[in-house]
Order: sequence, then structure tokens, then C-alpha cells
Amino acid sequence: MKNKTQILLIHGGSTFKNYKDYLKFLKTRKISIKEKIDWRNEYLSNALGKNFEIIKPKMPSKDNAKYNEWKIHFEKYFQFIKDNIILIGISLGGIFLAKYLSENKFPKKILSVYLICPPFDNTLSKENLVGGFKLKPDLSKIEKNCDNIKLLFSKNDDIVPISHAYKYKKLLKNAKIIIYKNKNGHFKISKFPELIKMIKNDLKHKIKNTK
Repeated sequence: MKNKTQILLIHGGSTFKNYKDYLKFLKTRKISIKEKIDWRNEYLSNALGKNFEIIKPKMPSKDNAKYNEWKIHFEKYFQFIKDNIILIGISLGGIFLAKYLSENKFPKKILSVYLICPPFDNTLSKENLVGGFKLKPDLSKIEKNCDNIKLLFSKNDDIVPISHAYKYKKLLKNAKIIIYKNKNGHFKISKFPELIKMIKNDLKHKIKNTK
């Protein structure tokens, strides 16, 4: 394991203004017994190969998330991580990483950060962004924690509009914003070759810089 590049991936979730709204969500959400094929599972590990170790914390209360609870659980993994780690946050996991890295010094060197369809604020048409995930006005510490930051959005995302991409861009001057034409809405895709290519390029640069 010692020679593998670690990837710490934070999944998405939902937040609610009150318990009544949460119960309504549980009663009305659609469920399925079909197997869910998602790029974050077997595809990610298979496509990246043996040079990577993927760590996927199961964050507490995913369906009714609270930032402080996620922060406590996230920090428990620090004992396992090494320098040159890659951080990936998806949707609520994206704004979680943005908030954490903007308010705290990360304990290890970060090779790159990928924020995939992260909401910026509570201007979402279908969901409320509450639970302590609100960003502070100054995000500059994110770029102090890592100078290789990419934010990925999809034009046809029905949950997080691309207007949120430009809000991030105003505060993260050196971050790279990538907007895809179609990632099946909120990145509900079975494969993500563009991300795989970027991550493997990160590894190449890491190896080049250590020679």
C-alpha cells in the first residue's frame, strides 16, 4: 500500500430545514431494487488500477446531513492518510470539502482536489442547502491547502446549476472550472473517463516532480 496514491472520496447527501421536511422526503422519494451502476464504485477502481488506493468514508446521516457530524467523521480518517493524497467531493461532498479546506489546514500534502457538481449556496431549485454547510465569504485557504483544484459541472444538471460554477470562480482565482455539455444531469453516469485521465495525469506530474 505504501507506494499507492490515495484518493479520499466524499459522497453526496441531502439536508433539510426541519424534521418535518425530512419525513416528507422519506415518504415521497422513489426507490428501486435494480442494481445501481455508478462510476464511483467498481468503474473507478478498475479504471484507475493498482497504483491507487481509494478510501470512501460513509458519512453519517447522509439523507439528513449535518456539517459538524461530517467534520468529526472526516477527521477520523486522518490517521490513515499520506502525503500527495487526491480529494474528491461529489455534490454535498463537494461543498463539504470546500468548506473544510477553506476553514482548516489539511494535515497532509494534497496532490489535487476535485469538486464535482458542488453547490455554492442555498439557491437550488429542488433542495435546501442547510445543516451548517454554508460557505464563508473567504475561500482563499482552499488554494493554500492545494494549488491544483478542479471544479466539474454539467450544463444539464437539474440539481446544481452551472451558475454555481461561476460563483466559485469568483473566489477561487486559480481553480480550473470544467463544464460538460451532458453528464446525465447530476453526474448520474456509469463511466467517467475524463476524470480518470485527469487523475492519472496528476500521478504522472507527481512522479516527474519526485525524480
